[in-house]
Amino acid sequence: MVVDAKVVKILRQKTGAGIMDCKEALTIAEGDMDSAVEVLRKKGIAKAEKKVGRKADQGSVVAYIHPGNRVGVLVEINCETDFVAKTDSFHSFAKDIAMQVAAANPLTVSREQIDNVIIEKERNIYLEQAKALGKPEKVLDKIVEGKIEKFYQEKCLLEQAFIKDNDKTVQDILTETVASLGENISISRFTRYEVGEGLVSNGEG
Repeated sequence: MVVDAKVVKILRQKTGAGIMDCKEALTIAEGDMDSAVEVLRKKGIAKAEKKVGRKADQGSVVAYIHPGNRVGVLVEINCETDFVAKTDSFHSFAKDIAMQVAAANPLTVSREQIDNVIIEKERNIYLEQAKALGKPEKVLDKIVEGKIEKFYQEKCLLEQAFIKDNDKTVQDILTETVASLGENISISRFTRYEVGEGLVSNGEG
């Protein structure tokens, strides 16, 4: 079937996918816009991992002020092109991430960015707690490592449960966004401010 160029343009604006991908999706979906979006989503998720690592030096810094004006967040989200950086989907994702930082107060974007001194301090605390409870020596390491994993899940942005869907992590939402927009997307850094505490967390990526 012949695909109308105007329809291709609309689908491209809606998803951020490439022109040829949009044409192919519309052909498969026989011109149905919603079905074409679904085709791109399924196809994109399969390709999402391949996009990670591609240069992403465009993007946007998004500000979010939590109702009550006591918590504020600045977050930098990067993508590959200025075109995608201007889409509603990109800005919606960026705002969701800023809201996540405001609500969940992570320390860093990823676990690799947490200072080893902090991890060792936590590990020692968990070890002493386990000993105080009389746990057997042979299971102490397993208990401590389990608590360290939970610490990462609570303090690393990408590993936190997404505030709008607790069944998914922020990493899951990022992967879905990469798939739907057709570009490598990365959360570079954030800064969170809270009245009375000043600068309370800073992620560098």
